[in-house]
Amino acid sequence: MPSRQARAALSLLALLALLACMALMSGCASSRDCDSPYAASPQFRNCQFTNPPNPATPPSASGWQIWSRFIFGSKVGTVPVDAIPVRPVTRAQLDALDPQANHVVRLGHSSHLLKLQGRYWLIDPVFGERVSPFSFAGPKRFHAPPLALRELPPIAGIILSHDHYDHLDVPTIEHLATKAERYFVPLGVKARLVDMGVPAERVQEFDWWQAATHAGVTLTATPAQHFSGRTLADRNRTLWASWALETGGQRLFYSGDTGYFDGFKAIGERFGGFDLALMENGAYDSYWPAVHMTPEQSVQACQDLRGRVLYSVHNSTFDLAFHTWRDPLDRIADLTSARGITLATPEIGEVLTVGVPRENRRWWTGLK
Repeated sequence: MPSRQARAALSLLALLALLACMALMSGCASSRDCDSPYAASPQFRNCQFTNPPNPATPPSASGWQIWSRFIFGSKVGTVPVDAIPVRPVTRAQLDALDPQANHVVRLGHSSHLLKLQGRYWLIDPVFGERVSPFSFAGPKRFHAPPLALRELPPIAGIILSHDHYDHLDVPTIEHLATKAERYFVPLGVKARLVDMGVPAERVQEFDWWQAATHAGVTLTATPAQHFSGRTLADRNRTLWASWALETGGQRLFYSGDTGYFDGFKAIGERFGGFDLALMENGAYDSYWPAVHMTPEQSVQACQDLRGRVLYSVHNSTFDLAFHTWRDPLDRIADLTSARGITLATPEIGEVLTVGVPRENRRWWTGLK
């Protein structure tokens, strides 16, 4: 009789085969004319959202090559053996933070809790155990969040970059559905949230360069080079975005997931630089160079943005690629040191106060 692990693997392969068939059918359907509420968006072409042309990006491997590698390829050092350090965060600690300043608390991966001028915000919150459509398989957390979902303070706003599972988490959104005042999302993501129980009137959708103000924060959805979808049958039905936040005389940038493109320079020129740039740094691979940045590209993108501090995100929580879990941290620390760039690689649960000098520490040194 097959082992439990073998049965789970076979079940996953069967589900992937089913999703692949759905994707083929979806491809046929998407070739027809479509009547979409997003047809006026410059990002919407041929019944789906697309990236602007970027001839500088190397070609990606085929979908079959990528899936085959994930299913049959081997991985070494992608999951930590030693425990990732986590600093527990309490509500009392959060409430004690200066309400006249801007603070960022690292929850893990790309998830962050922000206290901006006394009000609390979340970026791409993921508190679930796995980032996967399946409860029994898929990337599992390396560590627990520094505070429990039920312990979150009242949330003024939730900002989402796109609909991938490691950025849009069903259990998290279902728990917060009526607890957050507002949701700020790229075009098409509203329907996802409504399906998860979020009241439609609390969700505001954005195309690139559209802006709004809430709870003293001005948010602008800015360009990114990525893709979307939660199954193999719904690729690029929703938009993806980076975000610029302005409050208390400071500017923050969050890259979301993105490949390197000249849009970073345009964003930096429009906003005149950022006090803190949360930059994707992880899950890169030569098989998909267009949708994730190498550490070298993340550093260049931060310089294009005129970011004063590069804050490394999208690492240290889930196994999503083939590089070692430490590779993004080692490389970006070496690169920024060589270029004289201020780097922030906070521990999980660590609080960073924007504009306040801090000593950055390579907390992963010596961990296996």
